[in-house]
Amino acid sequence: MKLISIVVPCYNEEESIELFYSTVQPVIEGIGYADYEFIYVNDGSKDSTEQKMRELSNAKKNVRYISFSRNFGKEAAMLAGIEAARGDAVVLMDVDLQDPPELLPQMIEDWANGGYDVVYTRRSTRSGEPPLRSWFAKQFYKLINKMSDVHIVDGARDYRLMDRKAVDSFLRLRERNRFAKGLFMWVGYKSKCIEFENVERAAGNTSWSFWKLVHYAIDGIVSFTISPLRWATYFGLFTASSAFLYMFYVIFSKLVYGNPVSGYASIVSIMLFFGGLQLIFLGIIGEYIGRIFIEVKARPNYIVKEESSQPVTNMEKVRKGIIQR
Repeated sequence: MKLISIVVPCYNEEESIELFYSTVQPVIEGIGYADYEFIYVNDGSKDSTEQKMRELSNAKKNVRYISFSRNFGKEAAMLAGIEAARGDAVVLMDVDLQDPPELLPQMIEDWANGGYDVVYTRRSTRSGEPPLRSWFAKQFYKLINKMSDVHIVDGARDYRLMDRKAVDSFLRLRERNRFAKGLFMWVGYKSKCIEFENVERAAGNTSWSFWKLVHYAIDGIVSFTISPLRWATYFGLFTASSAFLYMFYVIFSKLVYGNPVSGYASIVSIMLFFGGLQLIFLGIIGEYIGRIFIEVKARPNYIVKEESSQPVTNMEKVRKGIIQR
């Protein structure tokens, strides 16, 4: 019988740990197709999330947990859970139950009998979200899809099922600046998308503020395209050409018509404008250089403080050098 691993990243989710298990366990158990395991990943929570995971793992044989030494971010938590997964297929889910468990039977059926290596989900609506956040999210997807060679589906969730070969391919991507939505699409394989309407959190509060989402969007753009650097180059060429032509116009106007060279205020305004543009472009270059700096240091994506005692996992094999990073 095949094994399905359900990876659940958590950050300050003490109210949702047991609720998630009690909600999802009957759904997946009712499928009867495969054995299953739950892998909770505590991303440096400040509440009793770790304690709740430990208690649940002690009470349930099919529950394991990993606890980080500090908060490393959701990307690191997903990576740790996927590395630890032993299943023939791996399912990523949010612990707040915004990823509807009732989709699991269809996802597993499409994987087991439909010939799909990846079954992912997307929200068909953003009802319940602040309008400003929804607008910025739509603009982000439009922008990144214009710049990137990899198409990232608008509204796509991390909620997905991946076959073992897709998981192994994903684990070969070892960069430190991770944008999972793009990496999942970059890996490829035969995929199917299932749509659902937005669901409110079952418990607790989201840790994703507006500015965290902005930073996440910037990480996604910088990780998957160098178009901003090209735009800076093209704009620089355009402005240099325009300035060169304007210089000839000023010289011609002075020599032929004797017009005085004036316009102190306009010159100062233009200088400030282009000075600001230069700082923006330096900032863009700095974003890419900063990521090169982080990659060169090659620090681990996360540090495990504690984990449940279970048989040797892929994560342990990576640490011991059995599987190469």
